[in-house]
Amino acid sequence: QVQLVESGGGLVQAGGSLRLSCAASGRTLSSYAMGWFRQAPGKEREFVAAITWSGGLPYYADSVKGRFTISKDNAKNTVYLQMNSLKPEDTAVYFCAARWDIAVTTIRSYNYWGQGTQVTVSS
Repeated sequence: QVQLVESGGGLVQAGGSLRLSCAASGRTLSSYAMGWFRQAPGKEREFVAAITWSGGLPYYADSVKGRFTISKDNAKNTVYLQMNSLKPEDTAVYFCAARWDIAVTTIRSYNYWGQGTQVTVSS
């Protein structure tokens, strides 16, 4: 089992920045991939970014490319999502997720999920 706890959400003005954190416990993540997803009110959950813990290029949704950066800290077993140039349409609950093997963009491929953290971007 992998337990995931997100933090770092909040209220920010458009153009601002936030950094989300996802602390993982329960397993060594060297064989896992981590992803960030988001769900806005009345919308389906969607892929944001993903990274394979052992290496390789990260993946990003087109809507966040150039603005968001996913990264990891091996020593802390934590993955981050740095969000810059935030827009009102980025408002959503952001979820961290984990899966065995390499990073993919499909939601149903992830087995472990955190509880989510709210990000609200005001115009």
